[in-house]
Amino acid sequence: MSVNAPNREEAARALDRLQVTQARHRGGRMRLLWLLIGPGILVMLGENDAPSMLSYSATGSQFGIGFFVPFVIVTFMMAFVAQEITVRLGAVSKAGHAELIYRRFGRFWGNFAMIDLLFTNVLTLITEFVGIVAGAGYFGIPNYAAVGGALAVMAAAFMSRRYWSFERIALLLALCNLVFVPVALMAHPHWGAVGHSLLTWSPFPSGFGSQTVIILLADIGATITPWMLFFQQGAVSDKGLAVRDIPQGRIDTAIGALLATLAAIACIIATAPLFVHHMNASQFGAAQFAQALVPYIGRFGGALFAFGILEAGLVAAIAISTSSAYAFGEVTQQAHSLNRSFKEAKGFYLVLMAVAAISGSVVLIPGFPLEFVVLMVNVIAVLTMPPAIGFLLLLVNDREIMGDHRSGWFLNGLGLFVGVFVSLAGLLYALTVIFPSLHL
Repeated sequence: MSVNAPNREEAARALDRLQVTQARHRGGRMRLLWLLIGPGILVMLGENDAPSMLSYSATGSQFGIGFFVPFVIVTFMMAFVAQEITVRLGAVSKAGHAELIYRRFGRFWGNFAMIDLLFTNVLTLITEFVGIVAGAGYFGIPNYAAVGGALAVMAAAFMSRRYWSFERIALLLALCNLVFVPVALMAHPHWGAVGHSLLTWSPFPSGFGSQTVIILLADIGATITPWMLFFQQGAVSDKGLAVRDIPQGRIDTAIGALLATLAAIACIIATAPLFVHHMNASQFGAAQFAQALVPYIGRFGGALFAFGILEAGLVAAIAISTSSAYAFGEVTQQAHSLNRSFKEAKGFYLVLMAVAAISGSVVLIPGFPLEFVVLMVNVIAVLTMPPAIGFLLLLVNDREIMGDHRSGWFLNGLGLFVGVFVSLAGLLYALTVIFPSLHL
């Protein structure tokens, strides 16, 4: 007898759960963690995307080692607070983020969340392909070949017909984000300055003019964005994590935050020589940063930097496309699982590849203002984050959804702090746009 689509999806998930149960009963803690990690590491390293790494590069080249090194640590701590909530929401509700918004707040807000996500995701995906093209261009790869190759890699990961297989492929690619660590070592940083910045938190180097605020917001947007909520909660649900797995889900997210912080700080340190030698890198793109760094880190170091930007764009493109497809499937109530084949979930896979293909095609349009999009995408992410945090806090405190797993006063306080911080950052940006001569 043939197995129908829903049962095939459930069977694939049940097979994974059987391995988890066996590892738990046999006391294999490391194997248990290995089986359950994935969504947290992917979402955090995926957020270290091409525009994020370019933001960190601009930070290092314009401000050097100082205020922004500990600041990045704080932003990833805030990202962990937000993403820990998605772990609990996904494990308890067995539903994705868009589905819960649709279920609890109605069709209008469900459609609003999906449309807003798709809009910001397409903009962000354009910047990912800019990074892919720029990184590949350093090695002499034509733009069309870079875009086509990236789409082929994405299709191969998506068509594995198992969430587990997709996750392991994506994890392997995501760990390449740590390539920025050896690049930072090649820059021979002043470790005393690094330690001083971590221990004393150096004062901000200049007044809060509009360009400084854009860098500040870009670094916030490099760690906290709406797509992360939709991706991780959808992945937790698709992976089949249960309430009992929440502790491992937190560890997974913490490991991801730690690795992403390490790569982000390494990128700042790697580009700090440009600040030391007073190079104007404010308008640099990915390949230009790699070329400018060659005198300080060598050709191999420059190649690693360019590869890191390419890899960052590719991994983020995979995760962001998946978050779009999850949201579409959840709101339209169509099949939305990587445990299903293309035939069983056509809408899910078509949306997934369509947003990637459209975004990649835009990069190939002559004269399209790519630099402006790259500059503004992380800022837009910050400005769209407050309502996303609002939905998140309302859902995690919903007794009907969460039961005993609602947030306590401490976790709610942390969540409110993140929401207020991001909202104030958006307000600060608005003030600098309205009053460009303002210095705070």
